[in-house]
Amino acid sequence: MGRKRVELVEGDFTQPETFARALDGVDRLFLLIPSSAQVEQQQCNFVDAAKRAKVSRIVKLSQFAADQHARGRFRRYHGAVENYLLESGIPYTFLRPNLFMQGLLNFRSTIAAQGAFYACAGDARVSVVDVRDIASVAACALTESGHEGKIYDITAPESLTHEEMADKLFTALGKPVEFVNVPPEAMRQALVGLRIPAWQADGLLEDYEHYRRGEAAAVSPAVRDVTGQAPITFSQFAEDYSEKFLSKAASASCSAKARVAGATRVQCAYNLEDPRQRTEDVVCSQRVCAAGSRRP
Repeated sequence: MGRKRVELVEGDFTQPETFARALDGVDRLFLLIPSSAQVEQQQCNFVDAAKRAKVSRIVKLSQFAADQHARGRFRRYHGAVENYLLESGIPYTFLRPNLFMQGLLNFRSTIAAQGAFYACAGDARVSVVDVRDIASVAACALTESGHEGKIYDITAPESLTHEEMADKLFTALGKPVEFVNVPPEAMRQALVGLRIPAWQADGLLEDYEHYRRGEAAAVSPAVRDVTGQAPITFSQFAEDYSEKFLSKAASASCSAKARVAGATRVQCAYNLEDPRQRTEDVVCSQRVCAAGSRRP
């Protein structure tokens, strides 16, 4: 966020009275809030404030297969907020990324120490996506015309099982990496043991059930269509992050043996080592940041 033209203004999603100042003069915004039991109402409140502030476009980070009637709570609340934004009349773009490749960094301690990672994924195929591609699509949607009213499913160019991901990590890291399937209850116990709230732990298990039903395998051309660039493959991701996976100085947040791939979605959707965000307007984290693209 080092660009001189970007102005940071802070607010708080738990205090709607701070929204007006955060949105003063904002023309376009990128909407992202970490998952919590309150997030649906928080996002709807923010959409109301954006409408009062006459924001001209909202790019919302949603989730693959978002649907207000979905079984899983994460996809369900994203679908509900999408519907609320539609009804608001504010021009929108919905970004629906699949499981993040970078979520596998939550396994780096066990990959470095044991050559293994754990999840209740079975043999499900998932079209995982590199978050750098999500950022590129978001930047285009915010700064270019022609994206209003569009819904983009954002995926990699291939759909992989967790075992196939392990094989590609083996190739990139030069050491054996094994995927170990675990029962959902064991995964839940590990998550709760990491002090992840039960609501979020259960939501992650619902996502993995969604994967096991084969509902997250579709591949989308959105990255190439929007950015003009080929999406990043899992093999390229594994090479780019090989040093991170092999590092024995993994952070405490990545130290558990059964850390869940995709847990970044629980905490913050852009939990990157080097995010290089190119969006002109940003609303992120549990705090509100409305920045840039302000009306003169």
